[in-house]
Amino acid sequence: MELLLRLRSFPVAFKMLADKQELAKIPFMRRPEHKMSLCQLISLVRNFDWSVGADLDDFVFAACPSILGLRELPEYHRDGSFRSIVWVQTKEDGRRYEQSIPRLPTDQYQAVAMAPLVYEPFEPDIVLIYGNPAQMILLINALQFEDYQVMQFFCVGESSCSDAIARCYLEGKPSLSIPCYGERRYGHAQDDEMVMALPAGLMAKALRGLEVLYRRGVRYPISFSGVEGDITATLPVSYTRLEEMLTKVRGMPHGVIVGLTGGIASGKSTVDKKLIELGAHLIDFDLIARQVVEPDRPAFQEIVDYFGKQVLDENGGLDRKALSAIVFSDLEKRKKLEGFTHPRIYDEFFAQVQEITAQDPQGVVIVDIPLLVELNLMYLFEQIVLVYVSPEVQVERLMARDGISQEEAEQIIANQLGMDDKKGFAEVVIDNNGTPEQTEKQVLELWDRLQAMAQGD
Repeated sequence: MELLLRLRSFPVAFKMLADKQELAKIPFMRRPEHKMSLCQLISLVRNFDWSVGADLDDFVFAACPSILGLRELPEYHRDGSFRSIVWVQTKEDGRRYEQSIPRLPTDQYQAVAMAPLVYEPFEPDIVLIYGNPAQMILLINALQFEDYQVMQFFCVGESSCSDAIARCYLEGKPSLSIPCYGERRYGHAQDDEMVMALPAGLMAKALRGLEVLYRRGVRYPISFSGVEGDITATLPVSYTRLEEMLTKVRGMPHGVIVGLTGGIASGKSTVDKKLIELGAHLIDFDLIARQVVEPDRPAFQEIVDYFGKQVLDENGGLDRKALSAIVFSDLEKRKKLEGFTHPRIYDEFFAQVQEITAQDPQGVVIVDIPLLVELNLMYLFEQIVLVYVSPEVQVERLMARDGISQEEAEQIIANQLGMDDKKGFAEVVIDNNGTPEQTEKQVLELWDRLQAMAQGD
């Protein structure tokens, strides 16, 4: 999270405790030496690298502990007197103000604990992430990537820490807020900063979304294209070439083009072979990917110029294992490699589609793409077929096929999107867990379906 968003302060693990004695059990816990505000404590964590904890007696005034449910709000707050001194015009405005501030219920908690999330000193309830608006919109995009929904945020004004912390607790949803005057005056929130509170259970989802967006070129810092320049070259394919690509792939009056995918050792090749026997045409993305990086191709020279001769084998060709080792753990270098290869792969793919459909306008074209979902190519095809096996079967078959250990097989599989995650993108799932005869029966049923589609039925 810190790397992908390039955060300048620690994400804060935040936990409410039912028993204040639990504070003493947290490693490296610091307690205030004088009364403090909540925003001061948060700043000590995210900027000083401290683990801090507080109970009711540690807070300097009533507003902070009342937001955390550590005490009831005093009457002079409830009737609007407190807020009317500075923040609103009348006591009635102040009363409405206090009623609008979200607060945790009282009698549930006795203390609060906070620490840099990276140290994992305890299992947090929520996580506070501070960043500028550009970082926050990318975090929102990441959270919306799976199970999209509109995100609605609030701002009560002063005491807006309640919008992040208490609202996140009460609603169980991400909550974005603009730090208030007090957070900036006493908690050192910077002029450009916002804060989002995330339920701890959504951190993995946010990270998955950030990683996928990063691979698709959406990353921080956001580079400027130039307000007076031609931005065509910097726009994503979907903004400039989507209609062209769909026309090339799905523009024929009949026939059908099918995207076929699965995991490693799931049995795609077996299904491909049977479909070819039945009369289908096959386009193999793996084969194309190997062809476009051959020594006489433009992508080869671009790769060598960027990565150096360390990626060449003894014969002067591309050492795919050496190259994979470099890009395996470096998203930036992986994206650079994809920039060299993907345009050439797509151009060759389009050329093969046009050649096949010119020869057989009503044919069935199977396009085998192992990373179809990961590359977000689902939109190109009228049907997505997934060759599915359970994770246990996948491990067993990969071990047998490649002669590797169970640990090695599991590590390889873990680097791909899970089979169950891919299921949701497929119109047809071929279950390859059973016997060859059971798989063949499903392929024959698929063939009947695709032939009908190819005829326009």
